Amino acid sequence: MTMFCRRASCVVLAVALAMTGCSSAPPPADLLLVNARVYTLSWPDPATDGTPAAEAPYDARGWRADAAAVAITGGRITLVGAREAVEARKGSATQVIDLGGATLVPGLVDSHAHILELGAKLQAVDLVGVADEAEAVGRVAAFAAKVPKGQWITGRGWDEGAWANHYPDWRLLTQKVPDHPVVLYSLHGFAVWANRQALDAAGVTRATATPVGGEVRKDSTGEPTGVFLNRATTIMVNAVPAPSPAQVESQLLAGLTEMARSGYTAVHDAGVDRAMLDGYLALDAKQQLPVRVYVMLSARDPDLCREWLAKGPKGAPSDMLVVRAVKAYYDGALGSRGARLLEDYSDSPGSKGVSGAGYGFDKEIVATMMRAGFQVGVHAIGDAGNRETLDFLEGVLKDSERARQGRHRIEHAQVVAPADIPRFAQLGIIASMEPPHAVEDMGWAEARVGPERIKGAYAWRKLRQAGVRLIFNSDLTGSDHNIFYGLHSAITRQDKNQQPAGGWYPDQRMTPEEALRGYSTWAAYAAFAENDVGQIAPGRLADLSALSIDPLTLGATDPGALLGGQVRLTLVNGRVAFDGK
Repeated sequence: MTMFCRRASCVVLAVALAMTGCSSAPPPADLLLVNARVYTLSWPDPATDGTPAAEAPYDARGWRADAAAVAITGGRITLVGAREAVEARKGSATQVIDLGGATLVPGLVDSHAHILELGAKLQAVDLVGVADEAEAVGRVAAFAAKVPKGQWITGRGWDEGAWANHYPDWRLLTQKVPDHPVVLYSLHGFAVWANRQALDAAGVTRATATPVGGEVRKDSTGEPTGVFLNRATTIMVNAVPAPSPAQVESQLLAGLTEMARSGYTAVHDAGVDRAMLDGYLALDAKQQLPVRVYVMLSARDPDLCREWLAKGPKGAPSDMLVVRAVKAYYDGALGSRGARLLEDYSDSPGSKGVSGAGYGFDKEIVATMMRAGFQVGVHAIGDAGNRETLDFLEGVLKDSERARQGRHRIEHAQVVAPADIPRFAQLGIIASMEPPHAVEDMGWAEARVGPERIKGAYAWRKLRQAGVRLIFNSDLTGSDHNIFYGLHSAITRQDKNQQPAGGWYPDQRMTPEEALRGYSTWAAYAAFAENDVGQIAPGRLADLSALSIDPLTLGATDPGALLGGQVRLTLVNGRVAFDGK
């Protein structure tokens, strides 16, 4: 028997004795999960270079599951270990799920998502992956043929970064779709493209004022082209008729149901306004939330934030709905050249982007929420945007003990100056990052910042080596939220075609364990839930994800095969949220 097997046997025996006692048999479990490859992630974190801890079920031959079955009662795990030991908890009313050799991991978390957008996207034109204006317009026209005349049409997914040097205008879109107002949101939400009918409905003319931190694109005669960038997107976003409360609930539920199908047991919704929060509260009251929701209130809704100042944070990790955080925007996006840089854009001399008050960042409301015990997640993309955000956070933390307990986050942390990387760890700031963004942006990102600054971009390994806490997420609908794509991006830094060979700046790759922890264990810490989820262990909440493939083994031996993975089971609070069908 190997040392690992002896240790695992002892752990199972100790757990069994602790749970049963010596005098009587334990009560039957509600649910048994058997015939699984269980990775509990109950061992310490890997070293900052990715080396697994000595206690990890890992040796020169690779990864091995550290359990085979799990017993669950009352929504919590009661036993983890060998199948025989767990099956001893079976009673007449116990449900047994045979996972058929699937890999069971702690519940997956998308820690930066936009669920209403996902729900709306399911009811809109899908523009993800369109190559050019003609293809996008073709999809919209086909969709419009099935929609009553005069009804607004929305679409999502055209890439504002890839199209930045050749943005479209309203003409072709108007010609092919003349009977509907059309508003098309970009992949990352920092650009909007509209047809003539939508521009007229919004009252947009050459005299329309441009919001601070935005750009209304205009032709050589000064007329709006139909494309709006950064903060100017609000002109068209606000023109689209708002969904009714019932529609908001429906779209939120559709989005959350899709997340359960995708293997996620929890989401952090980054930027929830009043209408969305009302929808979440209504779904929670009706016990209809399929996965846990960690709400990040929108700092762009200051009245809502002030209302919650009086209430204070709501919810415990065991609740389905928690309101404990605030999302703010400090600068724009790199693709649309709105991210704030310390020096000019390499491909746009004279431009450094926008940030702070110029991008609508309300220092007062964000600082006040921090001092009141709320976590804040600040969107910061450029190296100047990240530096200025760190300066702001440092100033608030210096004067407030309560704020120092907030586990604050910088969302994206996309381009960071080398001198600022250690500051994340020094201030206890979590870097909330999207592995897919690196492989989706690599076609143009270096053109924006040049060969030197790119070394501090999407720099996961440099951040880890500096002792910075990382969490991984999709920023959906800005990126594909498929967990296998996320893991593949983190491990390989290659796109879905497994390009480039060896990965883009491969020295910044994550190990399979780090990638998996970024979507589970580390995300649990970011939501103050590390004592309830993030590990498969007795007493923990039964939030679990079963996958058709082993991400640790395949991630090390054949990472391209990760892209073929499927979700077999999503379990939330001991209840099946998705059964693989």
